Amino acid sequence: MAVEGSGSGPASVAGAPRQVAVVGAGMVGLSCAWFLQEAGVQVTVYDRDGVAAGASWGNAGWLTPALTAPLPEPAVLRYGLRAVLSPRSPVYLPLRADPTLARFLAGFVAHSTARAWRRGMAALVPLNARALEAFDALAAGGVPVPTQRAEPFLACFRTAREAERMCAELGHVRDAGQTAGSHLLTGQQVRAMEPTVTDRVGAAVHISGQRYLHPPAFLAGLAAAVQARGGRVAQAADVVDLRLRAGGVTVVTADGERSHHDAAVLATGAELGRLAKRFGVRRPVQAGRGYSFSVPVRRMPRGPLYLPTQRVALTPLGERLRVAGMMEFRRPGDPLDPRRVTAIVEAVRPFLDGVDLDDRHDEWVGSRPCTPDGLPLLGPTASPRVFVAGGHGMWGIALGPVSGQLIARAVLEREVPPELAPFDPLR
Repeated sequence: MAVEGSGSGPASVAGAPRQVAVVGAGMVGLSCAWFLQEAGVQVTVYDRDGVAAGASWGNAGWLTPALTAPLPEPAVLRYGLRAVLSPRSPVYLPLRADPTLARFLAGFVAHSTARAWRRGMAALVPLNARALEAFDALAAGGVPVPTQRAEPFLACFRTAREAERMCAELGHVRDAGQTAGSHLLTGQQVRAMEPTVTDRVGAAVHISGQRYLHPPAFLAGLAAAVQARGGRVAQAADVVDLRLRAGGVTVVTADGERSHHDAAVLATGAELGRLAKRFGVRRPVQAGRGYSFSVPVRRMPRGPLYLPTQRVALTPLGERLRVAGMMEFRRPGDPLDPRRVTAIVEAVRPFLDGVDLDDRHDEWVGSRPCTPDGLPLLGPTASPRVFVAGGHGMWGIALGPVSGQLIARAVLEREVPPELAPFDPLR
């Protein structure tokens, strides 16, 4: 007999797991926990550090289905071959002997074709179509921090020719079945709409129907909601092993704690392979590190701004503007590289007026979990009691809730939802 969860939650079947461990307290892991609770599951969330301690904290906070696409694509590859060895480049690859990185890059290059991009985009469209609805489900279920409409959302360029290229790219997104409403603006129209930009902005693309959020505040609210529903969030709990046992999984932490659960979901970001490999997940997950900081402004932009050529995102968060960007393929634990912060500052300075880029707070680097084909790893592993949810690259914030919703279905119904088929962790 099926037991229906409340609201938009998944349905469980007789004998479905009732106690589930979620390893990772970022957007993806907490979303998995919340949607499992919708079906009455008792959840324990473990994190080595704390809530949003990884890539979720310093994210730009964009919920932009129109832009959520596979990272490997021909234009990125052409740019990377020209500039990846420069620390001033938006995409930076320090030379080092690293077999895992070499394997990742070989796969990335192999998927940087138009055909592979179209295949990946088609896989993401069903998730993108439901991404904002999943945030609405969280809000309706009591998560107290709202999302904001991104009106306007402006992608800014030096020239109209650059902006027209983005319009063409959005056309390809629409051809794949994704809604991506947009129109071209002249520099004069941009400045009338958003006085923060300078006359160095010669054109922009206005993208409609997008949203954004304050990542630290939202993740704190989501964690509080999980706890308010009876879930446990164990911080400073470093999970070092998962051991299968009769009828379940034992979670082992670094301090020797052993806890028994019916099933486990691994949502550990760039560290996903550490625990998932022994359950048949062989696809490499590489840290694509991003940087961010916040600055004061004389006049806050009305909505998010994007500098696609410079790969920099600007988001109004409270009283300060968050500046985020770059893609740096290094180890997750490597220290912040101040040259990368300087590169972001120099990239942004010509385009914004009334922004004090020298008064930086919260300088941060975090590791986005990237896969060679640009698609996340979502679903069961070689063990039917261990599931994986990760590898979203730059889109963990945007796709975290819908991924959690679908993973909860997979855990409880013992069937992989069709939307997750392209993201098989064993592919």
